[in-house]
Amino acid sequence: MAVVVWIVEGTWPACVDAARRHAPQDAEVVLLHVTGHEVADAAHGAFAGLLGRGHPERDPGTRVEHLAAASAESLLQAAAERLDRPCTRVERSGRVEHEVVAATEGAELLVLARDGDRATLGPHSLGPASRFVVDHAPCPLLLVWPEPAPDLTSMPPPPARPPHHG
Repeated sequence: MAVVVWIVEGTWPACVDAARRHAPQDAEVVLLHVTGHEVADAAHGAFAGLLGRGHPERDPGTRVEHLAAASAESLLQAAAERLDRPCTRVERSGRVEHEVVAATEGAELLVLARDGDRATLGPHSLGPASRFVVDHAPCPLLLVWPEPAPDLTSMPPPPARPPHHG
């Protein structure tokens, strides 16, 4: 059994803890981190467009890419230590939601955390990337709250029914 655990800054401990609790001991656990290109691309673009034509050695986008890689490695290391069992660490880069879905091909479970509005129950508890992954992952999902779930009273009321004519 292959279990993919999506490691994201701020929510990864809950995902790792869920994998420890729910993944069989003989499961192959893959800790996955995806670095998006958006920030580095913006830095590259700003530099090229405004500041640094002809001086690629001063491009801040390159520094941002190195910082992102170091951050990813640090997160994956911390996650592996918390998991405390054999695992594979995978770092991907690209469009985050697409990379996560691609990484789940052949997996039997994906563990991910809610990353949107965590004060109330409901669909807004998922950010855009997580919503995409939930809608497109080709495997079962274990969706966890990174902290205790909100009280049931936080659910929105049902929509008002139109009056019945008949």
